[in-house]
Amino acid sequence: MNIGVLGAGQLGRMLALAGYPLANRFTFLDTTGHPSAGIGDVMIDTDRKHLEAFLEKVDLVTYEFEHLPVSLVQAIEEHKPVHPSSEAIRICQNRAEEKALFDRLGIPTPAYRLVESVTELEAAARELGTPVVAKSVTEGYDGKGQAVVKDPAEASDVWRSINHPRLIVEAFIDFVREVSIIAVRGRDGEVVFYPMAENQHVDGILRYSIAPMPDLDDSVQQVADGYIRSLLDELDYVGVLTLELFQARDGGLLANEMAPRVHNSGHWSIDGAVTSQFENHLRAIQGLPLGDTSARMPTCMVNVIGREGESAEILALPDAHLHRYDKSERAGRKLAHVNLLAPTHAELLERVRACAALLPEAPEPRFSFE
Repeated sequence: MNIGVLGAGQLGRMLALAGYPLANRFTFLDTTGHPSAGIGDVMIDTDRKHLEAFLEKVDLVTYEFEHLPVSLVQAIEEHKPVHPSSEAIRICQNRAEEKALFDRLGIPTPAYRLVESVTELEAAARELGTPVVAKSVTEGYDGKGQAVVKDPAEASDVWRSINHPRLIVEAFIDFVREVSIIAVRGRDGEVVFYPMAENQHVDGILRYSIAPMPDLDDSVQQVADGYIRSLLDELDYVGVLTLELFQARDGGLLANEMAPRVHNSGHWSIDGAVTSQFENHLRAIQGLPLGDTSARMPTCMVNVIGREGESAEILALPDAHLHRYDKSERAGRKLAHVNLLAPTHAELLERVRACAALLPEAPEPRFSFE
């Protein structure tokens, strides 16, 4: 089967690597003019002149990047199956729509306000209590399009820096850790869940994901499974969905945002799970049985950002698996990731620290269970 992928970055690259053993072929449609997949058949189409040729080549379409024109995805749906659907993209692109969906399904979130002016931003900061996080309602990812308001008097500067006509303002919460739950829903409605991961971000960019968590109560995993299942069913979703959450000190979970695709916090599954998120996404969209999501052993994904280390040194570490994206170095750019496995979490943490020491721009790994 020839699978069309909207977007041509490292997520598409990893989808293709997972799909070749299933005899899948891949055609990527890049709308940015800067593809980096380095694999499969890449078509650059910044003006929609090649869309018809793309559709003639593929049997079904998925995407590795949700910041796409919804109208483009809707146009493709008129000709080929698209999984996940354009409705999932439409909601995930708009933080106001996303929060409304969470509210409707009873999925708790940090307190928030929608604002459309400097005056409203200042009022929301006073009402919610500073500090608050202000985010553009549309666009923005990996920390872009957002800022912290530490005092209501900063509202004017923050409004100007984000430069967007509508913002969502969220209260800070006293959370223990950032976590994520990844689930997969098949075309027949079957759903499987991956173990939750604990994530460490620096400057809005994911640096470390560890799964499974050694101190996670089964009831918390079940709550997260319930939240993401309700989203999957409500959207009649097919494929991998990710829900990012905060875990509060009382153990409760608050939803941050969701991503309608394979996700950076699930890269650990390539080497650490029986079936990776990438293979399971391809199984789901093709109507194949979903694979086992259980972890083989404790695993940590280390993102390589900005500058790469020496491959030979990294690969000399025990049970280390390096996944390079064949990209040029640039500040803040995701260049690769390393998956580290160990029989125990204590041994895993030793290996993570050893790996971080080999990476030029890796921050100190910090996990809540240490």
